[in-house]
Amino acid sequence: MLKDEKAVVVFSGGQDSTTCLFWALNTFQNVEAVTFDYNQRHKKEIECAKSIAEELKVKHHILDMNLLNQLSPSALTRMDIDVKAGKSGELPSSFVPGRNLIFLSMAAILAQQIGAKHLVTGVCETDFSGYPDCRDVFVKSLNVTINLAMGQEFVIHTPLMWLDKAATWKMADDLNVLKLIKERTLTCYEGIIGDGCGKCPACQLRRQGYEKYMQMKANVSTAI
Repeated sequence: MLKDEKAVVVFSGGQDSTTCLFWALNTFQNVEAVTFDYNQRHKKEIECAKSIAEELKVKHHILDMNLLNQLSPSALTRMDIDVKAGKSGELPSSFVPGRNLIFLSMAAILAQQIGAKHLVTGVCETDFSGYPDCRDVFVKSLNVTINLAMGQEFVIHTPLMWLDKAATWKMADDLNVLKLIKERTLTCYEGIIGDGCGKCPACQLRRQGYEKYMQMKANVSTAI
């Protein structure tokens, strides 16, 4: 644990950000979470994040980012846009242009106000659906830009950057929160907490990762 160090976790209440929240609580002395309300497809996402933060007694900031909804139409900001996977190299309809750029920038401003120098986000380049703002090169570049813009020495942490979903489930298990992550987080594009609808791309990726990890775990137990 980094004593006397404070971190801000970008927290949506989903599998990845909740795993990162527990990672941060295990890593830093003081942790606060920030959730962005951009009039996303399902308000349940915010309710889910609020519930988990309250249970963990983590100070939780909910910031109004409705401008993002106006500027970046996608399946996550418009109910009349269907959730579809990208085809022929195209980005999926769930991509929200500029989302992580804005979220991390706002998280840095919040961090400066509360005396934190660590930012934690659940972006991942292994299972990232082609989103350009989930890439390691983007995060590193933004980290430099934020530090230059604000005259600070923030560090952006990406604990899941090189993990597939199976490895993310393993991290949750190692942190002793596998059950909570499975039952209480919201990944589903249809707004169903836990195992979700089972049909949307997010649910399929989540389920496949869980099944792969449980099989790996069973194989290890059998070998022992």
